[in-house]
Amino acid sequence: MSFRHFTGRRHKVRRAVMEGFDPILTIAVAILLVIGTLLVYAATRSWYGSLGLDPQYYLKRHIFNILIGGALAFGTTLIDYRLLRAYTPIVWGVGVIGLIAVLIPGIGREINGARGWISLPGGFQVQPAELAKISIIIGLSMLLSERLHDGDQPSSKDVLQGLAIAALPIALILVQPDMGTVMIISASVVTIIAVSGAPSRWVVGLLVIALLGGFTAVKVGAINDYQLKRLQSFVDPTADPQSSGYQLRQSRITVGSGGLIGKGLFNGPQTNGRFVPEQQTDFIFTVAGEELGFLGSGAILLLFLIILIRAFRIARRSQDSFGRLVCTGVIAWFAFQAFENIGMTMGLMPMTGVPLPFMSYGGSSMFANLIGIGLLQNVHARQRG
Repeated sequence: MSFRHFTGRRHKVRRAVMEGFDPILTIAVAILLVIGTLLVYAATRSWYGSLGLDPQYYLKRHIFNILIGGALAFGTTLIDYRLLRAYTPIVWGVGVIGLIAVLIPGIGREINGARGWISLPGGFQVQPAELAKISIIIGLSMLLSERLHDGDQPSSKDVLQGLAIAALPIALILVQPDMGTVMIISASVVTIIAVSGAPSRWVVGLLVIALLGGFTAVKVGAINDYQLKRLQSFVDPTADPQSSGYQLRQSRITVGSGGLIGKGLFNGPQTNGRFVPEQQTDFIFTVAGEELGFLGSGAILLLFLIILIRAFRIARRSQDSFGRLVCTGVIAWFAFQAFENIGMTMGLMPMTGVPLPFMSYGGSSMFANLIGIGLLQNVHARQRG
């Protein structure tokens, strides 16, 4: 085979993959990225400017994160997802190594009570727990799809092996501790097991264990003090008036102050006054509520719904069980994380410190979210391949 022939064939494959992308999914994600970029800028420009710093500092870094995430997403689409089975042990192993590294003194960095970040040159940080979501979804999907490929349903032994794959990363994330990420991963794990056709008793059992485990952890004091205060503030916003309770009250005030059409982009007094801590990351939806109002916030929810519907369509039309289970895990991940983030800003869910997909500032989260979109596009592009 000549070099020219090989190059031409590679370009044809790449063009075929590009033509196989879901355009509606791509457009919905792109719109969310644009809205998120504007909201991050609105949440930080006045604050940084008042400190005599570059008002566009977060804007520039956020755009840079999107560009890197976009490159990672595109790279994810180039390798046929059916070949990922061969690389799954490597992906899983890298994820575990990253989770171990953050616990090593001198390497891991603690932020907001959780040791979950690794500092990089240039002031950048990486959060291995975000990327562990992908390794767990791929690993569990690979294991459970092997039996489905042969025409049989996963046995209890298969489910136990799959849970073992997820158990080690989850345990390492619990040590940090990062309960929000654990909840998101657990939602994906349970959903994948349910869709795989495994005995229903496993799904029921896992849900019961999760509820009993959470209740027991609170009772015996196994969770950190700041996590307990977040749970108490969820039940009673006056329980921790100086910290989580204050944040929850200000969040609800900010979201509600936008009314129907909002105060206008960059014109939110609550946002510009920095009344809500972490408003460019975990509480980015408060900026949308105040400055874009009910209509703008509703449009964001609609875009998330479109993404989930298109992802469900890709999963349903997938020709093999591995692709279907991977898409299912990504759907559960996006759905639960968006619900948890938006719910906590309005006091409907406990505060867990999870970012809003595609919109919150944060490199690791953005990278992981766009890789997840890359997996969906990968499956969609090869549904007829």
